[in-house]
Amino acid sequence: MADESAGDVTAATLSVVVPAYNEENAIDAIVERLLAQREPLRAVGVGTYEIIVVDDGSRDCTAERVASHEGVRLVRHARNQGYGAALKTGFAAASGEWLAFLDADGTYPAEELPALYTAARDGGADLVVGSRMMGTTSGMPLVRRVGNGIFAALLTLVSGRRVSDSASGMRVFRRSTLPALYPLPDGLNFTPVMSVRALYEGLRVVETPIVYEERVGQSKLSVAKDGLRFLRSIVWTAALYNPVGIFGAVGLALMALAGFWGLPPVLFYLRHRSVPEDQIYRLFSVLIIATAGINVAIFGLLSGAIFNLFPTVRAPARTLPKRMQQTLASAGVVLSLSGVLLMTPALLEWLRTAHITYHWSYFAAGGTLMLVGLQLSTWFVLLTMVTELAGRADLIRRDSRLD
Repeated sequence: MADESAGDVTAATLSVVVPAYNEENAIDAIVERLLAQREPLRAVGVGTYEIIVVDDGSRDCTAERVASHEGVRLVRHARNQGYGAALKTGFAAASGEWLAFLDADGTYPAEELPALYTAARDGGADLVVGSRMMGTTSGMPLVRRVGNGIFAALLTLVSGRRVSDSASGMRVFRRSTLPALYPLPDGLNFTPVMSVRALYEGLRVVETPIVYEERVGQSKLSVAKDGLRFLRSIVWTAALYNPVGIFGAVGLALMALAGFWGLPPVLFYLRHRSVPEDQIYRLFSVLIIATAGINVAIFGLLSGAIFNLFPTVRAPARTLPKRMQQTLASAGVVLSLSGVLLMTPALLEWLRTAHITYHWSYFAAGGTLMLVGLQLSTWFVLLTMVTELAGRADLIRRDSRLD
């Protein structure tokens, strides 16, 4: 149900979405805290305030508990679809020009909604993130605090814009930003991907400190599994926007490593006009690392050039069949591993004795196989990226519930 400010046609409309999955022990408290924000929000100019709880296929009494509260709209998924999917369902059902969301487990302070909305309105922001890392106190476990700090630092590095909390689950943003933010994933990696896309789409993002509390009940987040998913999501989404920067940096790092590794034999040759036999293999490895760096850097440049060919809204691009792409990728992995296996005995012998008795051809053949395999594997990544970008319009329509 909506609460409207009579006679105030300029008052803002705000819809708060709460995704909930098996939260019967916590949902009453967060709903009551949200209901208590009607007057504080009215005081800062919110005339229409809507609370939407999306029950994501809960197997407990979450939905029944929500339905017992007046002034709250309940939307239900027949089966569990994921944190991000629940949020997107809520956004599609919402009527507000401003959208907000926070978790159902009591970790985020509903009392900060007026402050987040005010920061968005007065600062001209498209997205305001309640930062758990800027607050003076936090109930976040240490391991998650460290992980979130790493993710924020990574996002700061790849985007070039200061970020303190890339995965906060409490945000206020303009509905008009959704076309730029979509498509977004259905899982727990919804928030870091949203942060990456907002930054690369040039949206004005503001962070404001919030107090993060210990959750009610058992956490559904796996530190290892979801941490890796967050990391992969940040890097992958950043690569889709800036392949030149991401792969160029990796390529330059490999070339720098090659230069550092190759300097001693070069200096030795300049002094003695000869190269010891074991240094020949070192030079081979320098050649391999440098070639790999060049390959990765050029791959980034090529990716950027191809991505620039695609307009914002595009039809699906023609590409190799998925099975053929996977076959090429598998062949690349096999060739790379074969090359490593050919070079490993000589490398291990050198590490043990500082000498190599294996014939140089093993090292040369192994390096060649590894480079060819790398070429095939990187081409597969490029094809996957192009396919995803080409189908972006379809994903946006799906997320927006336009079909």
